[in-house]
Amino acid sequence: SDLQKQEEHGELLQPLVFVSLVLCSVLLYFKVSLMDPGFVKAEEEAGTSEEQSMVLLQVPSNIKMRRCGYCMVKQPMRAKHCQLCQHCVRRYDHHCPWIENCVGENNHPLFIVYLSLQLVVLLWGGHVAWSGLYFEQSWNWLRHNIFLLVSFILIVIFTIVVLLLLMSHLYLISCNTTTWEFMSHHRIAYLRHSELENPFDQGVVLNLWRFFC
Repeated sequence: SDLQKQEEHGELLQPLVFVSLVLCSVLLYFKVSLMDPGFVKAEEEAGTSEEQSMVLLQVPSNIKMRRCGYCMVKQPMRAKHCQLCQHCVRRYDHHCPWIENCVGENNHPLFIVYLSLQLVVLLWGGHVAWSGLYFEQSWNWLRHNIFLLVSFILIVIFTIVVLLLLMSHLYLISCNTTTWEFMSHHRIAYLRHSELENPFDQGVVLNLWRFFC
């Protein structure tokens, strides 16, 4: 049959790989959006990690760890209360409307994997859409290709957004800082009064290793 011939020539491999990537992307989306991003539990007291202990040495002794005024838990360093999730989140990065969840200590690495996979899918989809386009200056051509043309434009827009988001996150990760710390450095006591510009930075290699591994 035609299907067997296509399989013998390897013509089905690329569609199967593409569908598998899309499926993995969807599963990752639900995983990242539904998992606990690192909520600080009421029964947990703010433990001090090795990284935080190093930072405390650089911070004046009068800077104390604060208790959240909303959920009344003692916040670990780098945690922040999210008004939308109604919880304090460990190593809070931002609340992402795309996944309708916070990006924090637990799901930040998976969020980066999700963005990377999504970028691959978009680039592949953009290539497929572009290969199906052949341009002619006529209304008849536009009428028959309008859906494919709009799809390609949307894919390009989403690709740019995802690429910029992924690059900005990778840059911040390489510096061992979060989006919240980067945007609100002047309002965070343990950063504002630190002797170092970024007391969490341990070098690009170690920062990436600690984050992903």
